[in-house]
Amino acid sequence: MSNDEACRIVGINPKTGRRWRNGRSAEPGRRRAAPPLTGAVPPTGPSRYLDETERIRIADLNHEGKPLRAIAAEPGRAPSTISREIRRNATVDPRGQRRYRPYAAQSRAQARRPRPKPSKIALNPELRTRVQSLLEDRWSPEQISRRLRRDFPDRPELHVCHETIYQALYVQGRGHLRRELAAALRSGRARRRPRRQAQQRRPRFATPMVMISERPAEVADRAVPGHWEGDLIIGKDNASAIGTLVERSTRYVMLLHLPRGRTAELVREALAATVQTLPRHLARSITWDQGSEMAAHGAFTTATDIPVYFCDPASPWQRGSNENTNGLLRQYFPKGTDLSTHSPEHLDAVAVQLNGRPRKTLGWDTPAERLTELLHTSN
Repeated sequence: MSNDEACRIVGINPKTGRRWRNGRSAEPGRRRAAPPLTGAVPPTGPSRYLDETERIRIADLNHEGKPLRAIAAEPGRAPSTISREIRRNATVDPRGQRRYRPYAAQSRAQARRPRPKPSKIALNPELRTRVQSLLEDRWSPEQISRRLRRDFPDRPELHVCHETIYQALYVQGRGHLRRELAAALRSGRARRRPRRQAQQRRPRFATPMVMISERPAEVADRAVPGHWEGDLIIGKDNASAIGTLVERSTRYVMLLHLPRGRTAELVREALAATVQTLPRHLARSITWDQGSEMAAHGAFTTATDIPVYFCDPASPWQRGSNENTNGLLRQYFPKGTDLSTHSPEHLDAVAVQLNGRPRKTLGWDTPAERLTELLHTSN
């Protein structure tokens, strides 16, 4: 818009509009602009909240017709953040069209930020009465929240999140529901049980784990043989298991016989007995997940001098070769079957057959051929 049109909509003199836009000149003898009523404190570092500068840039790119992902890439924000910002803080112009105006968006965001806000339950007596009545009938907060939305779809003032109900019961200073109603909760607790923070969690094993991030670089590029990945494949009802070991550079497979179970001691004994059949230069390290069967990893390392590295939680790709091999082994050991019935001889026969298959990743060599080549080279 032109300056005159913008000033007409806002309701100010065009000369005032030019001063707002361009600022007063600093020539000697002329009155300077007054300071703002509330000084803005510059952020000390990256913030999770959008600031005014980012909102101005978002408005410029949005006016240019850039897609959301392109707008998000410039300030380094998530596309969902930009989408939510435009949706929540856009305004409707006199012609009924939604426009994203950065200064208006900044004002709206600042107005929403002050905490604590008054509770919706405290502000609405009807809602408070309904929630208290249903709590006395021993409904859970989630049941109350969902049912109010279903029973009163056209009355948003009666819609409340279940977390808001918990806050009204538990949080001191926001307890707008009768405190004795907390006894009606299934937990029976009058206050929330705090969860441990990440840094306060108990260690998984008695011996501290060495994580995969501390593994030598030679393991990651598969240039040096002798680094293995391990896991268990589990049988019917989690009652039986077979241990698997895969060498990272040759994809050679070795299977652990575990007929008496998969406790930490049994796995340690089977693993130690298996790796001790290898030449020292082909037994450099083992990478495993954080399963409880490796609780005795410290004793294993002491007995064999082979370090054990642990993957991050829920990161199976960090043992990609082993995961792929476990999938191949399911052809011989289907899910839902009792794995304790297989003899050591049968496990050895399966390993021999699997190691005799040519692999695309090995240039159609077999794992057995690659391992034999390594043994001849070392001799």
